[in-house]
Amino acid sequence: MPQVLVDTRIDPALLDELAQSTGLSVELAPGELDTRRDLPETLLRDVRAMLCTFLPTNHAAMTSLELVQLCSSGYSQAENLGLADRDVQVCNASGVNDVPIAEWSVMMIVALARDLPTLFQHQQQAVWDRGARFQQEVRGRTLGIWGYGGIGRETARLAAAMGLHIHVLTRTGQIEPRERFRVPGTGDNDGTIPERVFSAIEAEQFCQTLDFLLLAIPQTPANEGLINRRIFESLPDRAFLLNPARGGLVCEADLLWALETGQIAGAALDTHFHYPLPPDHPLWQMPNVILTPHISGSSESPHFKQRLWQLFCENVRRWQAGQSLYNLLSHDQLEPGLE
Repeated sequence: MPQVLVDTRIDPALLDELAQSTGLSVELAPGELDTRRDLPETLLRDVRAMLCTFLPTNHAAMTSLELVQLCSSGYSQAENLGLADRDVQVCNASGVNDVPIAEWSVMMIVALARDLPTLFQHQQQAVWDRGARFQQEVRGRTLGIWGYGGIGRETARLAAAMGLHIHVLTRTGQIEPRERFRVPGTGDNDGTIPERVFSAIEAEQFCQTLDFLLLAIPQTPANEGLINRRIFESLPDRAFLLNPARGGLVCEADLLWALETGQIAGAALDTHFHYPLPPDHPLWQMPNVILTPHISGSSESPHFKQRLWQLFCENVRRWQAGQSLYNLLSHDQLEPGLE
């Protein structure tokens, strides 16, 4: 029976390489990969480490389990399963999609600043309009990043290189060190790029001078609807919202109000309130909104599987050596409903 179980699509040759380098038996899970399902208990009994999006629904049978590497940055699927109380170390895939999501964010900053949706519309209508609103610059503007994990740090690096001022909001008002996976040469590992750092209780002050607000935090039960009317009223009317994080972070009714009344200038949304977004949803028709169908960074990104496998293999190596793991989730993160 395997000691390492992989429940995602991976080149079988890589499984053999991992087995040879670690001395552990490695197998691909049976059935439809990356889905919630029972797996044979005889298969699970000796599994010590697993790479998966979802744990087996009968994960209680995994009595030897020590390490879970999730295939996603979000980890709600691993919450309140009792893993922390079983001393199972669970890591998310933060860092795997930092590059594409940061690039999406910078693309949207420029697209919103230069009103690219209207330019595309003019192209379709053969309209020649060289208006000043299409010739704006982002240099000298202020980007506020709510959360400063891997996505926030890589976006900060790119945006700072373009001359934007970077302000950051974290829970404590500090940029805290953490063992995290990142693509070499990316991010802000030392946390030196932000010009100002605000705490959660300073959210309104943080928002007051922003031209762009980027959401770069995971959604939890505690922060659902975090971006609400109070936050929108704190933003200048020139500000744009960028959300590649999770749709539920934003109060839908309050966002529609802010866009319809001009409380904010516009938004770029890659994560949504409904999947797929219904054709009659008002966001589709808003000229100051750019919608993308959750493609800023996903399992279809060309480098996703390569980076995910690199992260998993490194964490297996560190686990075997008794070293700290990349992207290790805390007890409070795994058991948010038990506080």
